[in-house]
Amino acid sequence: MPRTYNRTVEALDNAQAIFESCDALVRADLPSDAVLFDAHTHLGDDIDGMASRSDELLAMLESHRFAGAFTFCLDEPDRSPAFSAANDRTLAYAREVGDVLVPFARLDLEDGPIEEAIRCLDLGARGIKLHPRAQKFSVGDERLAPVFELAVARDVPILIHGGRGLPPIADHLASLVERFAGVQVVIAHAGIADMAGLAGHFHGVPGVYFDTSVFSAVDLLDLFRQVAPEQIVFATDYPYGRLPNALLLALRVARLAGLDETQIRGVLGETAAGIASGAPPPRLTAPRGPQALVQPLTFARIHQYIAMATPLLWLRQPDAIGGLGLAVNAALEDNGHLEEAAWMRDALVTAGELWQQLTTVEDDRDRRRIARAAIGLVHVADVLAVTTRA
Repeated sequence: MPRTYNRTVEALDNAQAIFESCDALVRADLPSDAVLFDAHTHLGDDIDGMASRSDELLAMLESHRFAGAFTFCLDEPDRSPAFSAANDRTLAYAREVGDVLVPFARLDLEDGPIEEAIRCLDLGARGIKLHPRAQKFSVGDERLAPVFELAVARDVPILIHGGRGLPPIADHLASLVERFAGVQVVIAHAGIADMAGLAGHFHGVPGVYFDTSVFSAVDLLDLFRQVAPEQIVFATDYPYGRLPNALLLALRVARLAGLDETQIRGVLGETAAGIASGAPPPRLTAPRGPQALVQPLTFARIHQYIAMATPLLWLRQPDAIGGLGLAVNAALEDNGHLEEAAWMRDALVTAGELWQQLTTVEDDRDRRRIARAAIGLVHVADVLAVTTRA
């Protein structure tokens, strides 16, 4: 058996052990009897090569006894016409498993969005998914008005992409929310595309929520500072994000922001489960979170080096800058947080070993699996670096 193969298998085994240890850490920190609900998952095959399967998603949800998840299709190769085939698959997945998966209909404004939305809602869809970046439309597009009108009439939420790749969207979205009173909107990816504008418009507005599916703990901490905890709902963005990373991120940021146990329970699932069941929006409290991030200086360095390395890892390019090695070396310094530093060091060393193997693996599926494990490990290290108090 080739030596490189053995090294890859060993590194993947080490990665799995680290993820299992991280999972144990998360479980120990969960509030007792917390209701968990994932407000952002996908099923299907994306044109970017990402794939998600219902058995894997269900296993992920069952592993932590999730009450349910909002789910919708990816940007599928057969998305034309109108995402109809992909939406039908989503509805079929949901029917197979009962109430665990709450199906949303994905719409394309260029291709009969109202007709498709009505068709899917009549077949059992319980929400609408909009992706202005992938479907190349502006949030100021007047064709969104009848979509929002329909969502109010049918009393279903709209989940809209609010992450990378967008111009500022807050003013246009605020106009729609004001125009169609009572509409429920979940802004994905913590609204990082226009966080200040979105938080400025929607802080304190019942029925408007932000999901936690971001990579950066800094982004999420800034969101907690600006909007009510009751407006934040846990999400993985599966298959792009997964457990235990997403829970580690949400839990540690929520605790760093100073949320109490009731507020944390709301973020982790009670609020999203209420959206799914048609409950009225929760009473909103004041935002919680620090105005400044105070962390050990060495951990700030680790975060900086991870930020240097991560884009190269995402693109599966060599670490020509050497960012990961610098992060590992920084984790060796005396920092007063030995346990967290050991976690980060193990995760980063193993990620580096996997990263080196990417150039030797020819099968694209194996390359994706290795890259995903490496990215997950780097993410664990970064969450710990950002959320550890000085």
